[in-house]
Amino acid sequence: MSGVSTTRAERRRRTEERILDAARALFAERGFERTTIRAVATAASVDPALVMQYFGSKRELFGQAALALPARSGGDEAGGPARGDEGVIEGVLDTLGVRLGGLPAVSLAMMRSMLTHPEAAESARAMLRAQIDQISAALPGQGGGGDSRLRAALLTSIMVGVTVGHQLLGIDDLRDTPAEEIARVLRPALSALIESPRS
Repeated sequence: MSGVSTTRAERRRRTEERILDAARALFAERGFERTTIRAVATAASVDPALVMQYFGSKRELFGQAALALPARSGGDEAGGPARGDEGVIEGVLDTLGVRLGGLPAVSLAMMRSMLTHPEAAESARAMLRAQIDQISAALPGQGGGGDSRLRAALLTSIMVGVTVGHQLLGIDDLRDTPAEEIARVLRPALSALIESPRS
């Protein structure tokens, strides 16, 4: 045979990607509640049982599809925020700039659904917990201790609020302002929030 044989693992990876592509499109178009496993399977040209075998549940599928968020820039070699006040601030503001530039449709669908559907909310919480873990570990002088998780959660909540105001609510003062200007105004507030506590 002249063709290159495809391994079972490669076939599975391609099928998973096809399912995820279909799920992203449907979640973005219909939202969490109106998207069914059967509809995703039909769009991906697979059996619904295969979707369940690969992803376990609609919530897990939604979570995997929503992980297509833009990568954070300004981080360290391990992919997390750079350490130190400036590193953390700039990493978070770089991420905000990416988000204000436009989120993938499925991420917008997740943000719309997270306030009204418990399963979508849990997927969002899991993603935000991971972000809080990274920021908390990078805060100077804390190494994840003290009140670093609270400060990381507040920082993350501010970013979520700005993203919701910009992307979903379309608040004019946010939509009409360049991301660099929003970052300039936010920087001092973020610095005050994450600076190492003084004894």
